[in-house]
Amino acid sequence: MSIKERYKKIKFFLEKYERFMVPGMLVLGVIADFVTFRSIRISTAFIILGIYLVLAGLAIAFINLVDEKVWSQNLIVKYLRLVAPLAVQFTFGALLSASLIFYWFSGALSVSWPFIIIIALLMMSNEVLREYYLSPSVQISVYFFILFSIFSLMFPFFTNSIEVWVFVAGGIASLAAISIYVRLLSRFIIQIKQQRYLMFWMIGIIFALMNGLYFTNSIPPIPLSLREAGAYHQVVRAGDNYVVQAEAESLLQRLWPGQTIHANQGERIYVFSSVFAPADLKTRIYHDWQYRQNGKWVTRSRPSFAVSGGREAGYRGYSYSTNLAPGQWRVQVETERGQVLGRVRFTVESRAEDVNLIELVK
Repeated sequence: MSIKERYKKIKFFLEKYERFMVPGMLVLGVIADFVTFRSIRISTAFIILGIYLVLAGLAIAFINLVDEKVWSQNLIVKYLRLVAPLAVQFTFGALLSASLIFYWFSGALSVSWPFIIIIALLMMSNEVLREYYLSPSVQISVYFFILFSIFSLMFPFFTNSIEVWVFVAGGIASLAAISIYVRLLSRFIIQIKQQRYLMFWMIGIIFALMNGLYFTNSIPPIPLSLREAGAYHQVVRAGDNYVVQAEAESLLQRLWPGQTIHANQGERIYVFSSVFAPADLKTRIYHDWQYRQNGKWVTRSRPSFAVSGGREAGYRGYSYSTNLAPGQWRVQVETERGQVLGRVRFTVESRAEDVNLIELVK
């Protein structure tokens, strides 16, 4: 078989099974993330994500440069053009799923669901809107969204801060990177030059959307993540551990959302939480105690405690409240600017008799 015939055979195979291979590479990228990021250091994970970002950008540029016939179509170039779309899908899948993993575990889904849904829809739409993804304007717009998301993950780790300026700096850096990228490609690719202003409009809309989600606290407070939280009758520090007193629950009660706390007037109820943060990050965590009154959640108190990062299982702290009225309560574990890491929901009921309490070590 000649080289030319082998090339035609491979091309026929890829075109025939493209509708399976393209989403397959996307799924493979997602699986690679779940396997990789559970077993390596976060700094190594960011190196891998940086490599994915570069490869995705190079693959998009390569596809458009070849289709524009910027250079000669030798056999190596033709082979690379066959596999380049698969490389784009793999890296997009890996980068989007990495964003989904990090953001999923860094905030309450009930608050950050708009951002999580955007990421999930982009992942699913790769197959449903496959023909649209062939357009350079769509490819580059999705690439910018990924750039913004990943930069928003990396900058807090590099700066050891979750201040507003860190998110703003990440957004500006991603905007500068995509602007340089588009301007460079537009010098060689007529289609990108023709669609350049459309791309900048789409990029501007994504930039505004991301900032809108952030300043309405719909983007989770990366790199913080809530490891565990719960309501208890007592929390006591015992050396390097905490001993909590919890009401004994059946298996069904543990599976059912929320807790029931039996307490009389004057008794304290504690909320314990464990928050992970990088080694050099120092911030404050707030417990926003809210009571459901006339169908609305009303804040009753908002105590805080300092967090020093580095502990793999999370930095532990607690707050308590006294004289809680019977009814529905929730405590939101928040950052200083109100980004929600998680919620503890419980119902307070008057105690008519002794409650069976068990001790747990945290």
